[in-house]
Amino acid sequence: MSTVAPSRVKTGVAGAGVFGGFHAKKLFESERAELVAVFDTEPARAAALASQFAAQPYTDYADFLAAVDALIIAAPAAAHGSLAIAALERRRHVYVEKPIALDPNDATRMISLAHKNGCVLQVGHQERFVLAEFGLPRMGKRPHMLEFVRTGPPSGRCEEVSVAIDLMIHDLDLMGIFGFTAPEKVAAAGDAHEMAATLTFHGGAACRFLASRRSASRSRKMTAHYDDGRIEFDFIDRKLTNTTGCELSASPTGAPSQATTDPLKASVEAFLNSILTNAPIVVSGEAGSAALYLSLAIEKSVRKLSRVSSSVDVEGPRSAMVMS
Repeated sequence: MSTVAPSRVKTGVAGAGVFGGFHAKKLFESERAELVAVFDTEPARAAALASQFAAQPYTDYADFLAAVDALIIAAPAAAHGSLAIAALERRRHVYVEKPIALDPNDATRMISLAHKNGCVLQVGHQERFVLAEFGLPRMGKRPHMLEFVRTGPPSGRCEEVSVAIDLMIHDLDLMGIFGFTAPEKVAAAGDAHEMAATLTFHGGAACRFLASRRSASRSRKMTAHYDDGRIEFDFIDRKLTNTTGCELSASPTGAPSQATTDPLKASVEAFLNSILTNAPIVVSGEAGSAALYLSLAIEKSVRKLSRVSSSVDVEGPRSAMVMS
């Protein structure tokens, strides 16, 4: 592996689709990165994206890895594991879009390689950066219930994976930073494009989720219920309602921060900062793996229920998930 420059990292993007284009733009604009390479199995697509940023296109992954010190993987989810493992074996720093992988064994291998080879492994769960700017999660107090709604119309993207891995996984990651891990029970219903789930924890605390790719309108909301009130957050409008009486330490004042206006950029900059300064990784491989395991557990619960009844009633769980 070539030596990382003191102020800029030689970077590349693996996957020249829509999200690859987003990431390439952030790297190109960053003062901490030098975008030098774009990889895609389709030559025309690799060349088209690379030409926008004066980078070199590659269709051979080994050659691509030889040209970079760090990369962002924005390929289809099925390729995340194999691309990341090959890069980490070559001691490249890796930012992998969510999900970290589709096979939990691949996720475990990625984490092991990152530790062994001293590489940064960051997963693309960007909503963490938004909540942090509003002082969330609330310090020193865990809610007794979390509710998440993440719905929208079909986009035509990511339909090779279920809605649990495409959309719900964002909120499963957020659940972890509020202190909810290792649920005692997972109950879910729905189908590949719409799922409702309830995760129950020791002591009776619960987290509820609704994710849909067939809703007429977009909604991205979270409600945290505490003994002294509740905190609601709208991820689309960036609006927070707090009835707890507890002042949130990082509530934004004045001009909007980068994390609220461009969480993708904040996420990419955090990745580069971890490489250059050894700063803690904001969304670690372990966190990405935990969200993946929960997504797969919810999928399993949905399949189990579907075997019992070929006609799953999604309206039951949906009605229970309405934000109060």
